[in-house]
Amino acid sequence: MKDLRDFIELLRAEGELAVIDTPVDPVLEITEIADRVVKAGGPALLFTHPKGSDFPVLINQFGSDRRMCMALRAGSYGEVADRIRTLAAFEPPTGAWEKVKALGKLKDLAGVQPRVVKSGPCQEVVRTGADIDLGALPVLKCWPLDAGRFITLPLVFTKHPVTGKRNVGMYRLQVYDRDTTGMHWHLHKDGAEHYRVAGERAEAASGGPAPSAAAAVAAVGTTAAGRMEVAVAIGTDPIITYAATAPLPGPIDEMTFAGFLRQEAVDLVRCKTVDLEVPADAEFVLEGYVDLSERRWEGPFGDHTGYYSLADDYPVLHLTALTHRKDAIYSTTIVGQAPMEDAYLGKATERLFLPLLKLTLPEVVDMDLPKEGGFHNCAIISVDKRYPMHARKIMHAVWGQGQMQFTKAVVVVDGDVDVHDYAKVAWRVFNNVDWQRDVTIVEGPLDVLDHSSPHPVRGGKIGIDATRKWPSEGHDREWPADVEMSADVKTRVDALWPVLGLGKPRE
Repeated sequence: MKDLRDFIELLRAEGELAVIDTPVDPVLEITEIADRVVKAGGPALLFTHPKGSDFPVLINQFGSDRRMCMALRAGSYGEVADRIRTLAAFEPPTGAWEKVKALGKLKDLAGVQPRVVKSGPCQEVVRTGADIDLGALPVLKCWPLDAGRFITLPLVFTKHPVTGKRNVGMYRLQVYDRDTTGMHWHLHKDGAEHYRVAGERAEAASGGPAPSAAAAVAAVGTTAAGRMEVAVAIGTDPIITYAATAPLPGPIDEMTFAGFLRQEAVDLVRCKTVDLEVPADAEFVLEGYVDLSERRWEGPFGDHTGYYSLADDYPVLHLTALTHRKDAIYSTTIVGQAPMEDAYLGKATERLFLPLLKLTLPEVVDMDLPKEGGFHNCAIISVDKRYPMHARKIMHAVWGQGQMQFTKAVVVVDGDVDVHDYAKVAWRVFNNVDWQRDVTIVEGPLDVLDHSSPHPVRGGKIGIDATRKWPSEGHDREWPADVEMSADVKTRVDALWPVLGLGKPRE
């Protein structure tokens, strides 16, 4: 599987695709159809005749665990997690045999580095100047109070102005007109960091004082001069799309990670008007620049929290070229009240990055990031508890782990608790917690989309210790045992059950 088309054919062959030939409006109607389908556990949808456009629309391609695993070229999340676990466990070799094995691993990694090719299907049609028209694309207006149409599944490519290191992130783009969009870079994202550094350099070059790191984010849009080049790919191999959403550690390149996941290097092609490379097999590519001195009102937008994210000033992307395949397919998604398609992208991240969390927290048994919390508002962690106050150590460690810094609620349970069984977790929380002793409240960074705090991007967080308490933690009373039947009686009743006439036993 090389590109989005291969994936579409795989979905078709596996009975995971519904083709809709009836004309449907990208303004609200596709959202309502897709929302009903994803919540019913339905298939990916290919709209062949979206009103107002000649380009078909693909949506809900990731909208089930099965399709997500298909995108990852795996039968289960566990298969991919095992590969990541093996890579994460890599240690410098000591003996001769270990060196041989290490060379094999390094060779495998070298083989998945992205490679630049001379041409690609994404440039079969090249539009520049007055020929650029984003209105030709079937961009969705997702929800009634949205400020307009939004490109919701874009892979945004930038380079660090100093190091030249590539970043690929997924940041929504509000379409303003034929050739400009908003650039929704959140304060904490790598794309925003590239923008901040570019602003500082432009400020210094102009002879003005270089702003502080914190001030630059707020002030660069009104004081700095210059431009930062940007490219946006839409409609890629789904494993490449996923890589753009993954919370990777800073040194890891998203395109290398995509190559590692699919065990085949990603082909990149140089853009026509900017000094960036993009996936050669993409359906659409937007090329352009962000003017460092310009910001524009962006939003509101019906977001993955289930609420509208509020309007604010954001940078503006000016297109210098629009390239695409001759018969391009527009790939998109919607977000809103869970469950949505993004829930499965989030679940993949939960499963695939658990091995990386265990690198620094080996006592962690499992983790669940509820979709109802948008995958960053709540984390349920089970641990092999080893010493007093261990649960509190886990809370603070989680708040120090990359994108998990935004977690508003961390619930810690014992290692024998199934964190994916919310009823069992609730039972432990409601019964094991003394609300005076077992709750930790702190202040820290919050996601930009969080609306609950009176202050933007900072506010309160809660940690709940729902583990069994020990005398060394100040609980001198006897801790009761769980009410459970003995294993031998369960076995005897299992053997009796078929002849009792009581139907299928409750799980």
